[in-house]
Amino acid sequence: MTHHSTLDQLAQLRFHGMANALRDQLAQPEIERLSFTERLGLLLDREISDRASRSLTARLRRAKLHQNACMEDIDYRSARGLDQRQMLQLASCDWIRRHLNVILTGPTGTGKSYLACALAHKACLEGFRTRYHRLPRLLEELGVARADGRYLKVLDSLRKLDVLVLDDWGLIHLSQTQQEDLFQLLDDRIQKRSTIATSQLPVEHWHQNMANPTVADALLDRLVQPAYRIELMGESMRKRLTEPSNESNETTTKQM
Repeated sequence: MTHHSTLDQLAQLRFHGMANALRDQLAQPEIERLSFTERLGLLLDREISDRASRSLTARLRRAKLHQNACMEDIDYRSARGLDQRQMLQLASCDWIRRHLNVILTGPTGTGKSYLACALAHKACLEGFRTRYHRLPRLLEELGVARADGRYLKVLDSLRKLDVLVLDDWGLIHLSQTQQEDLFQLLDDRIQKRSTIATSQLPVEHWHQNMANPTVADALLDRLVQPAYRIELMGESMRKRLTEPSNESNETTTKQM
């Protein structure tokens, strides 16, 4: 069998990593010094690495994260009440394996969305299915899905996510129907999946943005009780991001 035939067969089997690795080996005359088993091992290593890379790329694409954030770039120097030890603990993703939630609250610009996306990015790296949503937009989508018959299908897709990010909780007043949608979503996920929620409002004020206090109690119980709570403080970090550096006339870019 010729090398071209082997490459064609690898392509047909979608062993793209092995095909690329074989091309590399064929371009290296010294590779003949290795045994068949050693060369096969290198091909398999390349295929596994290639598949892992493609899977990660697909997970990140499906996650649709709002910001390009990662745990390594979090700024712990700013005085905003962020506990580095707690964030390192969350970086282990053990909270996801235990089906717990994370709630990030604080004034606008303190980095809540960035931290949520960083946690979601880490979840993707660890192989968890993740998706970012702004809560107001998601509730609109659920309303449309209810009207056109896709409601249960959309809920089922959200239920299967290992980590669901709900950004901007409390930004709008929740109607009775929206509360029921959110209750159904969280009820499907409790003790099975994990949710990250961000809000400018303290958790204690969330009831004020809901039409039905009874549904609000049940809804929040499913999100708040099994959750890590991170309460940020201080002025907006966005202001500092655009302040000129003392050492340069260019705009300084900092981590959040």
